[in-house]
Amino acid sequence: MSACCGRATAAATTPTELHHIPRRAPSSVNYLHVNHRNFWERRGAVGVGVVLRTRRWVIEAAVAGGGEEEEVKRRGQPPRCCSFDREAVALAKSNGEDVDRRVEVAVAAAATVVLGVGNRVLYKLALVPLKHYPFFLAQLATFGYVIVYFSILYLRYQAGKVTDEMLSLPKSPLIAIGLLEALAAASGMAAGAILSGAAIPVLSQSFLVWQLVLSYIFLGRRYRFNQLFGCFLVAVGVIITVASGSGTGSLMDAGIFWSILMIISFLLQAADTVLKETIFLDAAQRLKGGTVDLFVINSYGSAYQAAFICVLLPFLSNLWGIPFGQLPNYLKDGAACFLNVGAMSNRCNGAPLLPVLFVIVNMGFNISLLHLLKISSAVVSCLASTLSVPISVYFFTLPLPYLGVASSLPSGFVAGTIVLVVGLLVYIWRPSNSSSNPLL
Repeated sequence: MSACCGRATAAATTPTELHHIPRRAPSSVNYLHVNHRNFWERRGAVGVGVVLRTRRWVIEAAVAGGGEEEEVKRRGQPPRCCSFDREAVALAKSNGEDVDRRVEVAVAAAATVVLGVGNRVLYKLALVPLKHYPFFLAQLATFGYVIVYFSILYLRYQAGKVTDEMLSLPKSPLIAIGLLEALAAASGMAAGAILSGAAIPVLSQSFLVWQLVLSYIFLGRRYRFNQLFGCFLVAVGVIITVASGSGTGSLMDAGIFWSILMIISFLLQAADTVLKETIFLDAAQRLKGGTVDLFVINSYGSAYQAAFICVLLPFLSNLWGIPFGQLPNYLKDGAACFLNVGAMSNRCNGAPLLPVLFVIVNMGFNISLLHLLKISSAVVSCLASTLSVPISVYFFTLPLPYLGVASSLPSGFVAGTIVLVVGLLVYIWRPSNSSSNPLL
């Protein structure tokens, strides 16, 4: 800009005819008016130079008449060299927004990883007092969250954060979310009851593969080679980290059917997250650029999930070895243990503190995961959740309360963690000729 916007004076003027406009406060010259025709006609300017000096505009005008005045009037705009470069400003604004969004995604991903680690560790701690009542804890998370989510949704509606347009969005996708989550829970419980503990983390890496496939099919996402290779390295790193301390041959000991059923469970979970991303994209169009509130998705999705769980409750209780006729007494004893009252007070040390902490952190993890999904993509939220696995493995080697003797660090932990971190770096790496956001 400084190369073309120099000091312009009329050739016919003399030094005595040159009038200098003294400097004024920045508010005295409204730069937004410079491109208006009336601004130039009122001043009868022959030549105008706008020089940027330490953020002050110095305007010097020569009052002698000339041909350039008529040219300026005819064109109805200032000289081209002094026109406002809107394209440059728009580009700078776009770059600034892109940086801000990447920072927002990075912060949300870090929060998701931290809460994911806390969720895994506290779930293990919560099962210390509730070791005989894990099914009660699962149903508490399913039905109790419906009350909490709808209470938060009501408060946000009263505060104006949630609008009637958000609540009037189609409910059929939310019903599908509830069905997918219920079926994923049922199939996962069925397979998890048979498979060994070492097999489940290995099979869980199919979740990331399903994310990539479903995003490609239903969202039209196209991934670069480094992103696909990075996801592959992340999955391999988790497998090395978790499975290195287990005996070999455990994956197929339970039979191929249960392994396939567990993979189907992760397929349903991946379909659930991709469907949520689709809802956010569709809501942005229906709300004319707006976004739907997280608790609209969480509240209705949890409500429909609880409804389908009620239908599957006889099947699920049998999977946990609880006859359906004894389920009411089981839930009653589980509630007493959760609150650490009555006859259960001596058998449920750590309750209600540990279970309550798990419930709070688990809810925060679900909200942060959905928020990350909203501002980025299903694949990014999956990577953040996956990163919490090896970190959780390390925390279990620490002397945590109520867990007794700490577990030993798997032999391949360091190697697996290095592979995982390299995979994340490869995924977020962006070639110099690429303009797409690497965090999406």
